[in-house]
Amino acid sequence: MWLENKNIHSNRPSKKLDQKRYRPFKILKDISLGAFELELLKGWIIHNMFNEDLLTRFREPYYQGQHMELAPPPIIINKEEEYEVEEVWKYRKQGREVQYLVYWKGYRDEHNQWITEIGLSHAKEVIEDYWLRISSQNL
Repeated sequence: MWLENKNIHSNRPSKKLDQKRYRPFKILKDISLGAFELELLKGWIIHNMFNEDLLTRFREPYYQGQHMELAPPPIIINKEEEYEVEEVWKYRKQGREVQYLVYWKGYRDEHNQWITEIGLSHAKEVIEDYWLRISSQNL
């Protein structure tokens, strides 16, 4: 079942930028008429019982091209969502800041983002690998 994001608070800057519904969850138990207990992700600090109005039935895609693998959930560190950087592809300068085009581990290309060097403070090894790769290509 898909879980609608209504009444679920995330740390996104705006509700408009947040997901409309969260990944398919397994129903553990039918509690009562219209209430279900879901198997939530580790790190989610919310109650796991939801009204049927907040759930939408998950249907397998009909065509092969519609099938998308689910992205891995974020890692929760100090009550903040963290994502693992797989690779840095490019860099650019925006004013005084350096930004890197980041490929997130387990996500598709449409999720790539330009992130400032400060925002990648936990991924220094990946940035070093990028610069080593670039310097070896220029030789």
